[in-house]
Amino acid sequence: MDWDPADIVAALHKAGWSLRRLSFAHGYRSDALKHALRRPYPRAERIIAEALGREPRELWPSRHGGGDAGGPAVTNGPPSGPCPHGDSGQDTTPGE
Repeated sequence: MDWDPADIVAALHKAGWSLRRLSFAHGYRSDALKHALRRPYPRAERIIAEALGREPRELWPSRHGGGDAGGPAVTNGPPSGPCPHGDSGQDTTPGE
């Protein structure tokens, strides 16, 4: 599971950085690195991760091939095959 953006900001502060200062230190606009908190931005992810002594895949595993499918598990319907509880899938509401 990806780190929460607030946890990343808190960890940066503990390490003596703000996103703004880190942006400036790497030649970016003041708000440039904050975009990596909400969407993929590989260069910014690398800068943030290095400031925390980590790899980007540790902070954002869903963006870097973490998990079985390379991202969070998403289901688009019921699992295939019989239900382990014997449910036939038909409505069996009593009294109807």
